[in-house]
Amino acid sequence: MASLPKDPPEDGTKQSFWMPGNYVRTVHRTEQSYRACNDIVACFMERAKVEKQYAQQLSQWSSKWKSIVDSRPLYGSLMRAWQCFFTSTERLSTIHSSISQSLVAEEGDRVKTWQRETFPKKLFCGFKESYDNNTSFSRAQRPWSKKLIKLEKAQSAYHKSCQREQAAIDKEKQANESTEMSPEKKQKFTEAKEKATAEKEKMRDQYEKLLEDVTAYTPRYMEEMEAIFDQSQEEERKRISFLKQAFLSIHRHLDITNNESVKAVYGELHQTLMSIEEQEDLKWWKNNHGPGMVTNWPKIEEWVPPVKRLKRKKRDRKESRPVMIGGVKVRALYDYVGEEGDELSFKAGEVFLKVEEEDDQGWCRGVLSEGKEGFYPANYVEVVE
Repeated sequence: MASLPKDPPEDGTKQSFWMPGNYVRTVHRTEQSYRACNDIVACFMERAKVEKQYAQQLSQWSSKWKSIVDSRPLYGSLMRAWQCFFTSTERLSTIHSSISQSLVAEEGDRVKTWQRETFPKKLFCGFKESYDNNTSFSRAQRPWSKKLIKLEKAQSAYHKSCQREQAAIDKEKQANESTEMSPEKKQKFTEAKEKATAEKEKMRDQYEKLLEDVTAYTPRYMEEMEAIFDQSQEEERKRISFLKQAFLSIHRHLDITNNESVKAVYGELHQTLMSIEEQEDLKWWKNNHGPGMVTNWPKIEEWVPPVKRLKRKKRDRKESRPVMIGGVKVRALYDYVGEEGDELSFKAGEVFLKVEEEDDQGWCRGVLSEGKEGFYPANYVEVVE
């Protein structure tokens, strides 16, 4: 999970995994992966806050404008359509609040739990995986690294001997070209060149032998290093696989385009908007504020005697007057709506039975046709002949 370099390093040979100490990048990858998990959790916890704040803003917007719209002079299907935006927004607010809670409670906790289980630590040594990889890589590389150091020293000695030989050759050539130098001195330059050449050949033999030794050991070295690297790769593969699934799960929470609840919200909103009906709204206005309103046109209104309620007490059946045998049929002269639980309600013209004579407050007891019994004003009825 470590980031890839944008450009290849200047000296690829020195940066090679196989060179001494360069395995540390793989060792450090474990710590880098751990920090990446922290960043992932922090990233999407912040996104959860964004979702929560958005949900709150939606709710605040809906509450503010709903109260404003309710006071506006719209009516009918147009008013219902406008109000539907607010009910839809409240539902969307709930959905985004749920997304926020899911990111925190599900995804955040899941990644944290996995992180604790995947990155165990070794006392005083950091992560156990890093410690084990570093120990294994170091052990596998140590013999090859020692051979490589000897080889580099032999190479350096060989190259220096080549330089000395070349210097001896140049001096011998200058001596041979000189007409003033004695043959004895020229001979000394020739002997120095031969000695330098012999020394060079000796250094080359040592260099070749050490190179053969390093070359012979390299397959074993590569096998051991690759085995450790492959084990590290497998651990990293598991981490990548888990985080891939975590990202996909987060995507499912955030992708409201496939959320059935969101589809339902906008589907119902669209249906409400399409149900705006001009003629129905105009008809409603006509019947409630226009010529279609119910009007009590002027007409003769009969006088209705007042009902005396002063000092009337509810009477127990035991204290009431004797019940008339069979009762007397009476007809209501006026509409009356009972205001207490023991009073009857009736319409003008309705016939029922009077079962008790008028008391001193002007009330009688009667029984309606459906069987309900109660009191009524005596002057509101007449006896049916």
